[in-house]
Amino acid sequence: MALLLKNAHIVDPSVNLDGVADVAIVDGRIEAVGENLTLDGAEVIDLTGKYLVPGLVDMHVHLRDPGLEHKEDIESGTRAAARGGFTGVCSMPNTKPVTDNGVTIEYVKSVAASCGHCRVYPSGAITKGLKGEIISEMGDMVAHGCVAFTDDGHGVQGAGMLRRAMDYGKMFGKVFMSHCQDEDLVGEGQVNEGVVSTRLGLLGWPAEGEELQIQRDIMIARLTGAKLHIQHISTARGLDMVRAAKAEGLPVTCEATPHHMFLTEDDITETYDTNLKVNPPLRTADDAAAIRAGVADGTVDAIVTDHAPHADWEKSREFELAPFGMIGLETSLALVNTHLVKTGQISYQRMVELMAIAPRQILGVDQVKIEVGSVADITVFDPEVRWTVGEDGFESRSQNSGFKGAEVCGRATDVFVGGVPTLRDGVVC
Repeated sequence: MALLLKNAHIVDPSVNLDGVADVAIVDGRIEAVGENLTLDGAEVIDLTGKYLVPGLVDMHVHLRDPGLEHKEDIESGTRAAARGGFTGVCSMPNTKPVTDNGVTIEYVKSVAASCGHCRVYPSGAITKGLKGEIISEMGDMVAHGCVAFTDDGHGVQGAGMLRRAMDYGKMFGKVFMSHCQDEDLVGEGQVNEGVVSTRLGLLGWPAEGEELQIQRDIMIARLTGAKLHIQHISTARGLDMVRAAKAEGLPVTCEATPHHMFLTEDDITETYDTNLKVNPPLRTADDAAAIRAGVADGTVDAIVTDHAPHADWEKSREFELAPFGMIGLETSLALVNTHLVKTGQISYQRMVELMAIAPRQILGVDQVKIEVGSVADITVFDPEVRWTVGEDGFESRSQNSGFKGAEVCGRATDVFVGGVPTLRDGVVC
């Protein structure tokens, strides 16, 4: 297959590209980049007014498959990813059965290869069954394609257990992604502990319940030399801890979600909207501002969604009974464009670093560049189109977005994975 993408505004800071040019694709790789290109026999696609960037990667996604397909499956989750402009996602291991061995890694990979709409990079559990008791089959999982280790959804509660896992697992060169939640302190907490939890009569979840484990895990990373990535960071003090670790030269990175940047505890009202119940919880306006500042100054390495689909009936319960999490794959690009790029807080170059370059670096997967010879994983988006979240439904099997009704700007129009279109003119292929 040969494609000629014409007149796009190309942004790729890894090769110092920021301007209008053409991209020729042959047999899944970039054949040429430049002005006024021609390519015999190629399908020509005019991208005037649109931006073309290295394919976006979301390194924190719950595909729910195997075992929880009533919420999402690999086909529907990757369909949502393609609609959102992503060429790859890293799947989390809290499935049923837990992704803690090579067989389950192979299952995820094979299903993604047969019916997926983007690349799927599976992560594996740190401990068997996410129970925090026995180290998982790390070597087996790596041999079958696991890209990272995490007990996401729980976090490893025992410091000694995490130390042993890091000491053992660092031989594989993979990053340990940490869900920081001290369960003994958090308890049955539902929302951020403070004014809002008091006003609504909901059990509070103190910021310290996250920050204690951020500091602990940084110290264990220092002790073991393992690579550490802090997931969905949500507090200003937690971010300061990561900033200090980076200054010390430790192999520590972190990620932030759109909902922790653009929503706060104040958005949870007497309607008790369970779509706003997330883990970690929405924090204060000051925390959200600090996370946005960390995105701008480089402390935050990656923007992720923590895409967490749930069936309508699961979310349509009392707040304390509803599960934590919201979907995000189809809104992330638009929210970042609307609230960070269009407001001048970051540039498109920085957006590409956060959503394409750094996720691949942290996961240790092959980098993609808009240059000759690179695999043609490409995201194209219209930066000016305006739309309303939820108005035309979702590709995800679930609908639990905390941004429903929001007016946003920017949307993916075309996505190519290995030169093969997975989104054309806004329609998933």
